[in-house]
Amino acid sequence: MRKRVVSVWFPRLPSDRVLRARAVGRMAHTATHLPFALTHHEKNTDRIYCLNHAAEAQGLHRGMGLSDARAYCPALESCPANPVADLRFLTMLARWSKRYCPWVGLDGRDGLLLNIAGSAHLFGGEAGMLDDMRARLARAGLTGHVAVADTRGAAWALTHFGTSQRGGEDITGLPVAALRLEPKTDTALQRLGLRMISDLMALPRATLARRFGAELVLRLDQAMGTQNEAISPLSEAPHYGVRMTLPEPIGLRDDVMAGTARLLERLCAKLKDQDMGARRLCLTLRRVDQGAQQVELRLAAPMRDAGRILPLFERGVAEADAGFGIDQMRLEVTQVESLPKTQITYATAARPDGLEDLITRLGNRIGLDNIQRFLPADSHIPERSFKRVVAAYSVPEGPWVSLRSRPIRLFAPEPVSASGTRPPERFRWRNMFFTTGRATGPERIAPEWWLPDDAWRTGLRDYWKVETTQGRRLWLFYTPQNPGWFVQGEFA
Repeated sequence: MRKRVVSVWFPRLPSDRVLRARAVGRMAHTATHLPFALTHHEKNTDRIYCLNHAAEAQGLHRGMGLSDARAYCPALESCPANPVADLRFLTMLARWSKRYCPWVGLDGRDGLLLNIAGSAHLFGGEAGMLDDMRARLARAGLTGHVAVADTRGAAWALTHFGTSQRGGEDITGLPVAALRLEPKTDTALQRLGLRMISDLMALPRATLARRFGAELVLRLDQAMGTQNEAISPLSEAPHYGVRMTLPEPIGLRDDVMAGTARLLERLCAKLKDQDMGARRLCLTLRRVDQGAQQVELRLAAPMRDAGRILPLFERGVAEADAGFGIDQMRLEVTQVESLPKTQITYATAARPDGLEDLITRLGNRIGLDNIQRFLPADSHIPERSFKRVVAAYSVPEGPWVSLRSRPIRLFAPEPVSASGTRPPERFRWRNMFFTTGRATGPERIAPEWWLPDDAWRTGLRDYWKVETTQGRRLWLFYTPQNPGWFVQGEFA
């Protein structure tokens, strides 16, 4: 069967992606007509990464400094580029392209390749298929160049340098850059007057290989079809799901847990083969009345140990309504994370897993985002010496190191009725009178002037550890610039 390759090139993929998301409501008409550009930071300046047609009409181009671009076009709108989101969007377009053929692959970061051999007749021929592609891409707000040829190289050349994009052109009339050459090779050929592919075809192959290297000859052969070039299809992400059909309906909790245990063993074996761990699982219990009950489990850490995961399902299974009986069970992993095999050492073997299981049990009741842990931060300011993160998506980071003792309770500064530069013998705080028994200090802390913080605009603080005769151990500070005493914490 004759091989036919379709090349789809999206010259403005990043900007089209952002403008499609913006084109909602009243902005739908104006989003694509206003100058817009995506920027990235390069060589200590923001430069244009991608731009739409309206920005190009103003004389802007890629690599241009953002400040210069705004001088040419004051109405230019911009936002930072996101290459990760662009690649995700291109992958989504590849899955959409499988409506035309099952063999679809990525071509760099802005193109697709389709092997349409044997499938063009389903759309009325190649011309009908290509017209359908262009129409659908235009309706989606995407700028796409589409062409078909016998080889991958020829199809790429037609989309990037062709005029008709109909696949009937002779690529020998295209520039040498259409052979996907390195910029330095293209420049060297231009300097010698070899500007068209036909100019290269007229020269001896040995001379080209000796002067410009074997890559030039390889690209030429690939484009002309004398050298085969494979298309790597986009592989589907592995699906982690198992199912069990029961000969007789069940309804007891122990029976459902026994079935879940069998499903978990099969599922964890699949995860182990792929070096993956489950973060979210969904157990679907189908009843004989065609109803279904779902038990969702969110894990505090990636796991593939069936013995640890099974007890975490007990609460959800106990609350599920079996109705007149359950005749089918399905267990699926809806979120996975990489979990490579690691060498078992004394440190890893002695590490308890009970904390992660506890976080999982509590997280499924109140939400994993509501369970947080404190981590040390690189700052001498008391309020910034720690940070709060979600416990399920973080790990402890090193020991807590402090040259001075810090209170176990820290709160916003509260004024006290006192005067003088040393801790008062008697003071009033929270409508209570205290007597100072012992005071340790001072510890002077200067503000971080490079960070805006209204609470520290008063300047220096002299901290004292005050032990009162009433039994309270307080953390007081004095502000020399604006004389006053405050309580910010309490020791255990």
